[in-house]
Amino acid sequence: LALRRRYWSHDTNSVFIAQSNVAGCLDSLGRFEEALVLEREIYARHVAKFGVLHEGTIVSGLNLSITLNKSKRWGEGLQFVRDLLPEARKLLGADHDATLDLNQNLAAAIVNGSNGTRDKLLEAVTIMRDVVQRRRRVFGPAHPITVDAERFLNRLLGIIANPRIK
Repeated sequence: LALRRRYWSHDTNSVFIAQSNVAGCLDSLGRFEEALVLEREIYARHVAKFGVLHEGTIVSGLNLSITLNKSKRWGEGLQFVRDLLPEARKLLGADHDATLDLNQNLAAAIVNGSNGTRDKLLEAVTIMRDVVQRRRRVFGPAHPITVDAERFLNRLLGIIANPRIK
């Protein structure tokens, strides 16, 4: 990354890719706070260079939202995804993989940041039902990301079925 910044600083896409790869490695190592610093920088640079309505900006925002959730910053992640989703829908459409991933991250942030209130869980279930339906239609029922979304939805439905949830 340092070499890319030093010798190829004019090639911003190359620097973005290198930064994203480093952030992904940090994330894989469980070093979420360090990954979060890079993801924030990548997103800010994308916004500055391309604006919010750009696929690269949406994808870098998706990566940032994933890292926010993994860092247990659900409130910040929730607000960030709520702000980014309309832009993703406008640019990419509701059936695009990145838009669906943002919706799934929104549901996860709602569930984890809500202290288990029934209303919030029901909101997450509604979001996930839509995600699962779209993933089945776009990717097919056997696709791994469809199966993962169904698993998450079923987990939420199991939590809702608990009579102690108010």
